[in-house]
Amino acid sequence: MKGSILAMNKNRIVLGAFSLLASVAMLSACNDNKSTGLEYARNMYDPIAYNQDQPNKNFANGATSQTPPPNTNPVDYIRYEYPNTKEGYEASVALVNPLALTEKNLTEGKHFYTVFCAPCHGEKGDGQGHIVKLDKGISGVPAYHGADANSSRGGLMKDMPAGKVYHTIMYGLNAMGSHASQLSPEERWKVVMYVQQLQKIQ
Repeated sequence: MKGSILAMNKNRIVLGAFSLLASVAMLSACNDNKSTGLEYARNMYDPIAYNQDQPNKNFANGATSQTPPPNTNPVDYIRYEYPNTKEGYEASVALVNPLALTEKNLTEGKHFYTVFCAPCHGEKGDGQGHIVKLDKGISGVPAYHGADANSSRGGLMKDMPAGKVYHTIMYGLNAMGSHASQLSPEERWKVVMYVQQLQKIQ
């Protein structure tokens, strides 16, 4: 009986001491408004690497962000050599679609076309997308097929080669903006592939 009372008293003393220590720790953390308190694994919060806009003593100019060396490209960057000029457009006729004409590529091309092109050019490539139908003020959206479907740059749309279609997707034309930021080079070629199927519609 005496032993169990002593054990209970020891437990109460330990619990009281722990509560007192916890209270002191909490109160001391509240005293300094600027203090963040104790932090676990501080190195997980502070990056070892420099930020781009941070001064850097490792370079002669003292900047972290350095100009890339000449004639280098970012990772996964594909250089497009044809400028956004009439000459660049005409020269793009030499481009050939690097992708094989497969059901998978056509299906994916149709998907990208439906998302990015069909709102103006129409699902059938007839120049009658839902945006054109809603806003009667929009005109001049070309169809990809038909005897009277002309390009604003000259020639029939149904005869436009793959390279010129790609160039137009890359830079845009007239009211159509560039789609270079929305579609990767491979996705652009898939759209070209699908557009060339629409060109064949009689």
